[in-house]
Order: sequence, then structure tokens, then C-alpha cells
Amino acid sequence: MTDWRNLRVLVIALLITLAAWYSYPPSKKIRLGLDLKGGMHLVLGVDLKKALDASLEKEITLLKGDLEENKVDLDTIERVGLSSFKLKLIIPEDLEKMGKILRQYPELETKEKGRDYLVLALKASEIKRIKENAINQTLEVIRNRIDQFGVAEPTIARVGSDRVLVQLPGIKDPKRAIKIIGKTARLEFKLLDEGHSVQEALKKGVPPGDEILYGKLVDRATGQASRVPYLLKKRVLLTGDHITDARVRIDPMYNEPYVALTFDKVGAKIFARVTRENVKKRLAIILDKVVYSAPVIQEPIPNGRAQITGHFTSQEAHDLAIVLRAGALPAPVRILENRTVGPSLGRDSINKGIKAAIVGLFLVLLFMAVYYRLSGVLADVALLLNMVLITGALSAFGATLTLPGIAGIILTIGMSVDANVLIFERIREESRLGRTVRAAVDAGFSRAFITILDANVTTIIAALVLFQFGTGPIKGFAVTLSIGIAASMFTAIVFCKAVYDLVLNRFKVKSLSI
Repeated sequence: MTDWRNLRVLVIALLITLAAWYSYPPSKKIRLGLDLKGGMHLVLGVDLKKALDASLEKEITLLKGDLEENKVDLDTIERVGLSSFKLKLIIPEDLEKMGKILRQYPELETKEKGRDYLVLALKASEIKRIKENAINQTLEVIRNRIDQFGVAEPTIARVGSDRVLVQLPGIKDPKRAIKIIGKTARLEFKLLDEGHSVQEALKKGVPPGDEILYGKLVDRATGQASRVPYLLKKRVLLTGDHITDARVRIDPMYNEPYVALTFDKVGAKIFARVTRENVKKRLAIILDKVVYSAPVIQEPIPNGRAQITGHFTSQEAHDLAIVLRAGALPAPVRILENRTVGPSLGRDSINKGIKAAIVGLFLVLLFMAVYYRLSGVLADVALLLNMVLITGALSAFGATLTLPGIAGIILTIGMSVDANVLIFERIREESRLGRTVRAAVDAGFSRAFITILDANVTTIIAALVLFQFGTGPIKGFAVTLSIGIAASMFTAIVFCKAVYDLVLNRFKVKSLSI
């Protein structure tokens, strides 16, 4: 029995020491949430239709390349709806050869077959996979961009089927953060339609299969910028999905920064084929529907390297390199909700929360000391240890303290002495029945234990439900409430019982101060 009691005291001392070590100093150990530290709260909507459209265009580009390599002559390729396209052959007999090539594309299925054409579509399972991957990739890309932007302890989470929550505590440049996070960075390579006049297209209409996009032309002498229209073929030859690296370099001729790109093996293969088949033609480099440059392809480029020039400032080139290196968003995102919390508001919330906690703690301590005398003082010590355990657990688990979390701590202050009240009242009842001090204490703890356990288990179940289904602030409340319940049970039942045992074993106590 003595060994068990000694072990219990050792465990209590070890836990309290660890909690104190983890929690000191609180200002450096506890992570503050957005509402306390200040920062940005964004809810982004992901355009899944664009992700589906981009995936289908990629399939068309790859399939077209394989058909050309296998000498299957195509007449036309045209889109049919959001997830399907039609291939028409010049030689109908090539349909059999095309069937063999399509075995390499398990994500496609044949919707319609004619004498000289096929209508192919993405399978339903593939559409589901593309949408799921678009959300997951968006989360990863945003996380990578924020990491390179230098924001500490961000919150990035999926909300619903097509939304992403981004919280950036302590952000100092909200506009730049929004620009980097929300930039689609959809890099595309398209050929210019040099067989038609862009001016004619502006006046009489765009030819079928073409589109007009604009670029920026900067006069090097005056520095003035003007918009320049480009007539482009709609077909996307290559996208930025295959970029493995993007670095800022300085053009030695004009002393201006540009972004150097490196493609992966697949991208290098596609880029080599595109440049080989279109020598002496102009290839436009388009970023988010803006033409940055349209150089003439002088010779095939087999090494998988390209560059984006566009009269950038150093900051613009750096930010562009970040979004390209971190990865292009698989689909455009739009900001559905944008809230900024100033650091002063966060500091005011902390001060008010601390003030409420101190006032509540003082009143509880005073009541327990007056009403239960020395036993109440013991409960007060347990309550103070409870606060140490809570802050230590928050620091150890890396939990984020929010304003509702402070509310949970304040609620715990009241709840933590509830167990002591139940125990003390049971001890009083047992003492009135004429029990000895030892018997009254043992009976008080044992008989109150079931009631305390029932009350705390039901509360912690509610806290777990709040944590599972709640959003950020609700989760903060649930975390501190759960930790507070566990800590209060430990201090009320284990710590207080150990102190009683220690006193009763060492001193001849004839009556309790309760």
C-alpha cells in the first residue's frame, strides 16, 4: 500500500512538473488563434468545372500526339459537352488502329461510334477522381505557397465539397497574401493563328477554333504600357502542370528579371514535340489568360526549358516564381469570404479574456476558502494546478487557443471545483453519521466518484461532438473544455485524495476543517 501511495505521489509530481515546463512562458508556448493574434480569414471556392475542362484538354493533347506517332490521320477534334469530345478520321479504316491506342487510356470510354468517328468521354469514376484531386491539390498548392510566403502556423482545411478555409495569423501584408493564394497561375502554351488577321478578327469576329487574348507591351524608352491583342488557336499544347522548377533570372541584355522554367520528363517530351513541329511559328506563353510573350520558335527545344519574360519588377517575378514552383492551382478559385482581424482587436480580446478569467478565478477561490475552510484551500490549490495542466496540455499538443477557447477555460474554472463540492458534501454527510475521519474521507471520494464520472463523461461526449462537427472557433472551445474536464478530474480525485492520505497518515487528525 505504501509503495502504491509513493508511486501515486511521484506520478502527480511528474505530471505537474511537465505541465509547468511545457506551459512556461505561456506567451511563447501557446499558439494563438486568428481572433487573438490578428490576421486573415479566407473562404475560397474552387471551380471544379474548370479542373474537369483542363483534364480533358490534357487527354486530348496526349491522345493527339499518340495518334500522330502511330500515323493515324485526324480530320477534326472537337469538344462535345463538358467531359467528352469527338474524333473524326480521314481514313475510316484507321478506327481499328485507334482502338489499340485507346487501350492506353483506361480513363476514357466510347460513347458513340460511327463509320469514321468516335465520341469519347471521361468515365464517371475518373470525373469523381479529378474533382477530388482538384480539391486536394488546391489544399497542397495553397499550403506550399503559404509556406514560401513565410506565414507561421496557418490553418488550411477543406470545407464542404468545393471550398477551402485559409486562416493566416499575424499576416502583415493582406493584399499580397490574397494575390499569391488566389492566383490560379494557369500557364498555357498556344500557337498564334498567323493565317488570319487579328484586326479583321476584332472587326468581323473570331474565326472558329480561335480566341483573342491580350498582352502588355511596355515602351522601354517611356515606360508606358499598352494592351496588345493576340489571335490564338484555342488548342492548349502544354500546361504548367509539368513544371518542376521556376527561378528568377536576370536578362543581361536589358537587366530585367524573367522566370526560367524547367519541365518534368513528360512536359519536356511534349515541349520538344511542339517546338519540333512548329519551327518558325510563334508560340504564345499565357498565364491566367494574359499573354506574356509570343516568341518565334527558331529550332526544336529538347531540354525541357523555357522562360517567361514580361517586363516584371523584381517583386512580380519573385511572386510568379513562387506560385509556379509551388504548383499551379488545378482550377480557378474565387474568394467567397474575406475577413481581416487586426492585432489590436486580438490584443483587446486577450486582455478581456484574461480579466474575466482572473475575476472568475478569484471569486471561486474566495468562495471555496470561506465555505469549506482548509478543505476549500486544498480545492483552490487543485484549481490552480488545473490551470497549469490546461496550459501545459495546450502547449504540448500544439493546440491553438481561440477566444471561444478562453471561454472554455473560464467555464472549466467553475466546473473544476464542482467535483470537489460533491466530494466535500459526501464527506460532511459521512462525518455527521459518526464515521471516523479516515472512513469519512474514503467514503466521500468513493461514493462521489460515480456521480463525478457520469457528469464529466456526458460533458466530454458533447465536447467531442463539437470538435468533430464544429468549425475553427467551436473546435477551440471543445479542445479547452475537454482538456479542462480531464484536468479537473485528475486534480479533484487523484491530487486531493493523495493530499488527504498524506496528511491523515502523518498526523493524528481528529476532525476535518470542512
